[in-house]
Parts: sequence; C-alpha cells; structure tokens
Amino acid sequence: MESPLIREAHLLEQGVHALSTMLGPEWQVTQRPNKSKVFDAALEVRAEGDSTFTQLLVEATQTVPPRFVMEQLVPKVQLLREVNSYTNLLVIAPWISPQARDLLRQNGIAYLDLTGNVDIRVARPAILIHTVGAEKAPRSAPRETSRTTLAGVKAGRLVRLLADVPPPHRATDLHRNSELSLPYVSRLLDTLEDQLLIRRKGRVIMAVDWAQLLRARAQETSLLAHGSYQGFLAPNGVPALLKQVAHLSVHYIDGLSVTGSYAAQRFVHIAVGGQLMFYVASWLDIDDVADELGLLPVTEGADVLLLTEPDPFVRSRSEFVDGVQYVAPSQAVLDCLAGPGRMPAEGEALLDFMEAHPEEWRDSRNSTGAPPVQP
Repeated sequence: MESPLIREAHLLEQGVHALSTMLGPEWQVTQRPNKSKVFDAALEVRAEGDSTFTQLLVEATQTVPPRFVMEQLVPKVQLLREVNSYTNLLVIAPWISPQARDLLRQNGIAYLDLTGNVDIRVARPAILIHTVGAEKAPRSAPRETSRTTLAGVKAGRLVRLLADVPPPHRATDLHRNSELSLPYVSRLLDTLEDQLLIRRKGRVIMAVDWAQLLRARAQETSLLAHGSYQGFLAPNGVPALLKQVAHLSVHYIDGLSVTGSYAAQRFVHIAVGGQLMFYVASWLDIDDVADELGLLPVTEGADVLLLTEPDPFVRSRSEFVDGVQYVAPSQAVLDCLAGPGRMPAEGEALLDFMEAHPEEWRDSRNSTGAPPVQP
C-alpha cells in the first residue's frame, strides 16, 4: 500500500501533467523549490518568450470536503493574498464535488481534478481555463475517512427526516425516529457536517441546508436502477387510470404511492404528462397490481412504471388526493432529481417551490423530540 507521501507526489505529478497539456506547448509549467511548509508545491507558469509569469502554490489532497475548503483553504488563501496578491492557490485532487467547486470559485481558489473539472483564472499572464468533468465521484476516487455516504436506503431515511422536520435535532432523536442505529446516524451526521449540509452547536444540529442535502442524496441514487421497476401501458390513458386507482380496495390503495413527475405536478407545472410512476409496497406483487389495473406489460414506450418500494419510509408524510396516495414533496424531489429525461428539471422546479413555500410541505413543529436550544 502506498504511503500518503507517495500518493500525494503521484497526484501532484498527474495534476502538473494535466495542466501542461491544457496550456499546450507554448507554455511552460515548472515546479520550483517549495520554501513554504504550508503548501505542497510551487509552480511557475509562463508563456514561452515572455518574462511575465505567475506562481501557483499547490494544495494536493485526496479529498476536498466543503468544510475543508471553508475552514482550511479559505484562511490560507486570505493569508496568502495579504503577503503577495500575485500568487494564486491551486487545489489538485482526484475528484472535487460540485458543492466544493462552487465554494472554491466563490473564494477565488483555482482547482484541477483528474476527471477534468478545472477552473484556473490568472490576470497576468492571462490564463482562463474552465472545463467540466465528472459530476459524480468515480468509483476509483478516494472516499472520506468516515466512508459513510448518502447512498443506500438508510441514508434516505435520515435525509428525509432532516429535510422534512425543522431543527434543532439531536442524534439520539434522529436515531429513534428513523429506527437506524445510533453509531450509523452519528457517522452520517459527521459526513453531512463535512459537506456543510448541517451545522451543529455542540451535539445539537442547529441548521440544515435541506435543498443541497436533497441534491446531494439524489446524486448518490438512481430512481430507475436495473431491476427496480416494470413498464406498462394504460389502455384507457393515465387520467382514467388514476381514477381507477382511487376505487381499488384499501389493500391496494395504501400500498400504491405516486412519485416522480405526477407527484411534482401537484405543485409545479413546467411540463404536462410524463410517465406515471407508482411505488409498490412490499405486501403487494407488481404482477398482481398490473392485473388488477388492467395494465399491459411492455419493454418500450411505457406510460406507467411500477417501482419496487425500496423502503416503507418513502411513504412517510405521504398525502391522499382524490383517493390516490402521493409521496411527500421531499421524496418527489429526490426521485425527480435521480430520474431520467426531463425529471431533474422538474425536481429543480419543485425545489424552487419548496424554498418559496416551506409552510406547504415542512413539518410546522420539531417532531424529533429535541429540546429547544438557546442560541
């Protein structure tokens, strides 16, 4: 196993090579003696035949959590600018998340990751490079030390609780309400704090960036994962099918919940129609549901999708409208953002609505049991 110093040196070498390739043969990128122990390397960048050059001080790191950007990199660059306004900081990493990239740009810090996400802006000599690489972490990218991510069913429960219920929260209350183990909840909360998705005072969660939290969760999931759904045609059309669902027995009505585009269209209208998607609860068989509704199985051109419910928690805070069960807005957002085609745009539109009208969907009280906390 490579030592951290060897991994860092290899990362630096790859980053310098990528920068040289992007600039082309008319530019020189030279690694200079690093007199600072605060940064990992010093690069001199100049065009051939030009005496003007810029210096890039490099931070080579395996992971770039947003909290690391704000608590470590931003103070460094502020100090750097007080000493020399012409020297720039460049972060090199295997992969940098969209949120971390936004924070780096906002604070004027250049970055380069090995998937092609690059933003370098220098006034003299004039350098402007902005490219977009991977939006999701490659499997080969190093994970943060906790290794607890927003992927998986368990994370979905905690995300929904944090989004739907205003803070304050304690880990013990989230553990009790989600029925997840306390160690798991604690590890995931540490990850969310590193991502600046929650803010804590002591052990109490005081703020949740629920919109970014939902986006981050959606990036780790796929609504239509292989084998998770079956496609059908509704012979009489989707509107007639919704009316038909409302007249089923309670056994079926309670086990079918609309998600995706039709759940989002209860609140926003950026398009009409789309595929009607139902989560099917574990006590129902998809083939039985299809027979009960008279649906025709198809391999292409489906207007109805029956999805295997990954966890009963997706029905948390669902609502019945005209006899049909719809998932809560926060679940609809997650599913739209993680869906195909135009669904992510519908998810973003629903997020905009939710930000403007929190009273329409968020719990009006703190229901996780956390006591009031003095600011």
